[in-house]
Amino acid sequence: MSESGRSSGPESSRDRGPKDGGLTDAAWSSISYILGGMAFYGGLGWLIDRWTGHSTLFLPIGVIVGVALALVLVYFRHGRS
Repeated sequence: MSESGRSSGPESSRDRGPKDGGLTDAAWSSISYILGGMAFYGGLGWLIDRWTGHSTLFLPIGVIVGVALALVLVYFRHGRS
């Protein structure tokens, strides 16, 4: 240990955080997957609506598909541990 009381060993300040850091990370990544799926597939639905001339047919379908695929991804990433 150095004179200032800091250790330069394997234990760093990020290792001394709360024990539930992994759960917090999993929760934030799950939320980001769901929001990202909604935005991406909703955006694709909006583009298809614009391209085909429909007013709002594919946008809600895209949002629903995005949420469904994001939930499947969250299950396979975090639910089977």
